[in-house]
Amino acid sequence: MSKQDTKKDLIIIIPTYNEAGNIESLIHKIFSLPLEPSVLIIDDNSCDGTSGIIEKLRPRYPKLSLTKRKNKFGLASAYKEGFQHALAKGFDLIVQMDGDLSHSPDSILEMMDLLDQYDLVIGSRYVENGGSLSWGLERVLMSRLGNIYAKTLLQIPINDLTSGFKLIKRSVLESFNFDSISSKGYSFQIEITFFSFLKGFKIKEHPIIFRGRMNEKSKMSSGIAFEAFLKVIVLSLLRCYVHGRDEFSRVCGKRNSWIKRNDSL
Repeated sequence: MSKQDTKKDLIIIIPTYNEAGNIESLIHKIFSLPLEPSVLIIDDNSCDGTSGIIEKLRPRYPKLSLTKRKNKFGLASAYKEGFQHALAKGFDLIVQMDGDLSHSPDSILEMMDLLDQYDLVIGSRYVENGGSLSWGLERVLMSRLGNIYAKTLLQIPINDLTSGFKLIKRSVLESFNFDSISSKGYSFQIEITFFSFLKGFKIKEHPIIFRGRMNEKSKMSSGIAFEAFLKVIVLSLLRCYVHGRDEFSRVCGKRNSWIKRNDSL
């Protein structure tokens, strides 16, 4: 799939909360790409004027949209709303990315080159040539060990399950019942990738350099981290159930075939 073919079909979804220092620069970078994307920003009632900055830029960028929410409903809720909007408006390709310049818009071009072979492309910190900048050792270890924990329990060949930078084909999102996804924080990223894998979609990790927040407090809370820890356990049990059910069906199918053959003797 060429970049030319996807110009009119691409939407970039960006959740924001207090990103006044970053959002204008990010918007300029996105609209400088040779893609002519639509951009939907979902703002969770930022108190630093983020939505006002976006509103001022809309006359300059007609394909820039803003949804202003009345409360801080969280990352997962914002993405669900954005994904449902993308499907309702007929977009074929959906990008999700952070609003703090931690994800480089230039990587979208490289990720799109993989669409002929894959349904979901993940901007990954934990593959060759990927990495993180501006994070302290504690944050790096927490993220890396968290992803190793999730990958090991879920038994899927994905190194960066918590990445918030994804390029997703419409067919992937159409397969989801978003009401059944209960995550409120970063475990939402794990659920999307995990269920996409179970559904048989082709997934590729593309290396990115993640540029963490400099001189800013992380938005990762202990509650969000604990939710992700528990969610991985729940999903691993679900995988065991699905695997066991499929194995039971396979064995019983073979047994029933053997009975039928012998009944005919």
